[in-house]
Amino acid sequence: MQRRLLTLFWICASTLVPALAQVPTDAVRQFVQNELGPIEGASRIDIRVGESDSRLSLAPCERAEPFLRSGARLWGRSFVGLRCVAGAQWVISVPVTVRVFGPGLVATRALPAGQPIEQAAVRSEQVEWTREPQGVASDLSQLQGRLPARTIEPGQVIGLALLRESPAVAQGDPVKVVGLGQGFSIETDAIALASAPAGQPVRVRTESGKILTGTARAGRMVEVLF
Repeated sequence: MQRRLLTLFWICASTLVPALAQVPTDAVRQFVQNELGPIEGASRIDIRVGESDSRLSLAPCERAEPFLRSGARLWGRSFVGLRCVAGAQWVISVPVTVRVFGPGLVATRALPAGQPIEQAAVRSEQVEWTREPQGVASDLSQLQGRLPARTIEPGQVIGLALLRESPAVAQGDPVKVVGLGQGFSIETDAIALASAPAGQPVRVRTESGKILTGTARAGRMVEVLF
């Protein structure tokens, strides 16, 4: 009986194949390329398919198909799902690394937090976009209306995640409050109690001392709906 069980175990074990041997690398790479599609402005895209867990042993698969898991983003280091659709039933994750290169803006000097970025303070270089989670600023137009959220050091790539919208209304600013109601509008002066970019809510104090909450607009205006 023991010999029969050992024989059965050996037969089952011999039918298992290391996961690495069943990863269709070219198919995974092509799948990633198709998912990415053309990336505007990119000068080069490198896709590297890594090795799956060497400890995995899978039942033989006649055909495996890659897929993108919910919420996954093919940017930098990521994973692609691989499921067997003929011959067995298993699903594994395959590591992939996507590197995208293109023009990006680099600081030529220290850029203080909260200060507008001057054109002379940046230069364009070929950089890796995927080193930044939200990509990089590649054109001067992307700096308009934005300020560094923290100091950007000389030689540092200006990642979009390092920028924040410049406030349309700053704390302490004198602002014009425009009140809009059904068939009427009124205007009054006030002081902003906080900073806010255009389109975001902000609190103000009117000359009479009343506190209102409205929407910040360009030109130091605050819109209040009645």
